[in-house]
Amino acid sequence: MNQHGSSAPLTVLLADVQPAVRQGVRAMVEASGGLAVVGEAGTTGEVLAASTRHRPDVLVLDPLMDDAPDLRMISQVVRLTPETGVLVFSTLDDDKTVASAFHAGARGYLVKRATADQILRGIHAVGAGEAIVDRTIAARLAALIGPAPGPRSYPFPQLSDRERDVLEHLAAGRSNTAIARELALASKTISNRISSIFGKLGVADRAQAIVLARDAGLGLTRA
Repeated sequence: MNQHGSSAPLTVLLADVQPAVRQGVRAMVEASGGLAVVGEAGTTGEVLAASTRHRPDVLVLDPLMDDAPDLRMISQVVRLTPETGVLVFSTLDDDKTVASAFHAGARGYLVKRATADQILRGIHAVGAGEAIVDRTIAARLAALIGPAPGPRSYPFPQLSDRERDVLEHLAAGRSNTAIARELALASKTISNRISSIFGKLGVADRAQAIVLARDAGLGLTRA
């Protein structure tokens, strides 16, 4: 089911200055099932026109067009078609570009070394209204987009409150059974939340999630 409550495939618009990149992502998306590419764009003007015409669930966008990143495109798309989630897919991963993309309204940011599975997971996450970032960016994200209100900003703002509780226990080395018992939830619920956490943090397994969380200071004070 997509973000509009329909069981129809998520619609995807691909925007990249390089036709070969668009064609490669299109082939991967179309082979995956559950996704439908509704168009391609290679310039800023084409991105805005195609977004308005197709109103896709997800825009997969490399803002690096005309030899410079045009991050205004993101805010323009969000304003024109607020139902469209923007997933940046770019070679750029410098702090300024990442921060500007999220401030402009992007929901996700992947670097072009991402695997096919990571790209597809990113499209589905953004299409479902969630946020997702490349694992190399995740640990820097809170600092990049600025502190949240309050005495201490949380290092992974893309996680829900319930997912944060699970990650804290995960970082402390607790098993799924122990986490379920402490949070008074079913083991299946914990498994589902952990899978969601993996996707949002851009990690492949439990060990990577624990390392990322502990590097951010989570789980270190628990017994």
